[in-house]
Amino acid sequence: MTETQTVSNWNIPNVLTSLRIVMVPFFGYALLQDGGDSITWRCVAFALFTLGMITDKIDGDIARARNLVTNFGKIADPIADKAITGMAFIGLSIVGDIWWWVTIIVLLREWSVTLLRLSILKNVVIAAAQSGKIKTVLQAIALSTLCLPLRQVDGWLDVPGDVIFYAAQVLLAGAVAMTIWSGYEFFRDVWKQRSAVRTS
Repeated sequence: MTETQTVSNWNIPNVLTSLRIVMVPFFGYALLQDGGDSITWRCVAFALFTLGMITDKIDGDIARARNLVTNFGKIADPIADKAITGMAFIGLSIVGDIWWWVTIIVLLREWSVTLLRLSILKNVVIAAAQSGKIKTVLQAIALSTLCLPLRQVDGWLDVPGDVIFYAAQVLLAGAVAMTIWSGYEFFRDVWKQRSAVRTS
């Protein structure tokens, strides 16, 4: 019997993962309040998204360090990650801070890779590529920054807000590029492994 089968699902990493899933609708609610024009609620959305990204890192580190990897965690963790980032993309598109075509491309890539990992690749190991890790970091920074009320502030914060907003858009462009590239690498590696299995 493997370690993942003997470890209880009731552990800190899985609790953090579950909390991150529960957090998604509250994050979406905060982001969309007053059509995205509420400074207070945008700050709340920023705090919730940032907390979600931090717990995503923490629960993975704890699970690996303490051998608390479970089948539930393998399924729930990527779902929680894609749910909160997906809500960020959709919400920011609704309020006009991200183009819809960007959101559609990213979500198609993210969910197709996730669903493939959770279905036909149960017995196939595709190591996380460096491009995927870079994509995750760029997405987290860009999305969390765009959650802030950068275009809602006035006075002396007006110009800095605009500068940070467009800097975040540049980071988002890099994240989209890495999203497409890492997706290509993933499906390429899947094809290579399946071809090797068929010919062996």
